[in-house]
Amino acid sequence: RKVKHDVIAFLQHLEEIIGPSARYIHMGLTSSDIPDTSYNLLLRDAADLLLVNLDQLLITLKEQAIKHKITPMIGRSHGVHAEPISLGLVFANWFAELLRGRRRLQRARENINFGKLSGAVGTFANISPSTEEAICKRLGLKPEVISSQIIQRDHHAEFFTTLAIIASSIEKFAVEIRHFQQTELCEVEEPFSLGQKGSSAMPHKRNPILCENICGLARIVRSHSMVALENIALWYQRDISHSSAERVIGPDSTILLDFMLARFTYVMKNINVYPENMQANLNLSQGLIFSQQVLMVLTKNGMARQKAYQLVQTEAMRVKERGINFKEALLKNDNVMAKVSPQEIEDCFDLRFHLKYVDNIFNRVFKIY
Repeated sequence: RKVKHDVIAFLQHLEEIIGPSARYIHMGLTSSDIPDTSYNLLLRDAADLLLVNLDQLLITLKEQAIKHKITPMIGRSHGVHAEPISLGLVFANWFAELLRGRRRLQRARENINFGKLSGAVGTFANISPSTEEAICKRLGLKPEVISSQIIQRDHHAEFFTTLAIIASSIEKFAVEIRHFQQTELCEVEEPFSLGQKGSSAMPHKRNPILCENICGLARIVRSHSMVALENIALWYQRDISHSSAERVIGPDSTILLDFMLARFTYVMKNINVYPENMQANLNLSQGLIFSQQVLMVLTKNGMARQKAYQLVQTEAMRVKERGINFKEALLKNDNVMAKVSPQEIEDCFDLRFHLKYVDNIFNRVFKIY
């Protein structure tokens, strides 16, 4: 309240309780030598905690991917039925993305692991580089190779944008679960505990509130990364505009991401999967999801690709409009049957065709973890 300066107030307090030896405290330093070095210590240690939680989520995703490796479901592009995939492939894709996030965080941890005790404008006018090196070594930090009055904020921007990318990935996974949980799909559902209530008005409701909560928190973590980017451009050797913002984004971003990781790990450990609904949705289009295989066999048997595409598309649109079975329609189409045998048509509708390389994909994804 009196000096309007937190570091000076802290130093003055130390002087009052230490006595004459206090004259050696802060000798040759500037205020930013203290909070910049300690701030990076905090971010480094926070990264270590986040890495532990990331590993827990990665383990859980791997377990669920393996469990549902060949659980078939419809793949969707533009929200529209495309071709069959497996739920395990969805989870394996999430795993690979999160593993990239872990690597980014490990790099960001190394690039925030710097200390600075180089004085008022970074020239070591009243303290030696060897002193900085000795103190940083005791703290497990690397001395910044060159600084002004502060450690340059591109270090911090990398750290906070990394948190934002990880938060956005988790949000992406949560959004997909929310889509799967829609009543019309009901393929995957977040856990709903005994005694939990979904709505104050409608007793039947089981809302994806855990995943929705994750999506909201990701917006905050992303917004903090923009603050960190704006903190890069300070006046000359420094100004203080970054300081107030960092007091918010440092604890908030790390705590929020820690919470998001823990929450999504809980969701994935206890997720509800409904294979029968997945099968029903696979059958919803009356076989249209196998149209590419029909196109491929026609072209393989000598038909020009554009002609084959037009033929298959025309039949597919007729099936869609009339709600009839695609395979049966093809077997009755003289233009199609002039080029293919009934067995070749039957083979086009074999679900196993689309999952034949799942083991190969899994070996790629999990061979290094």
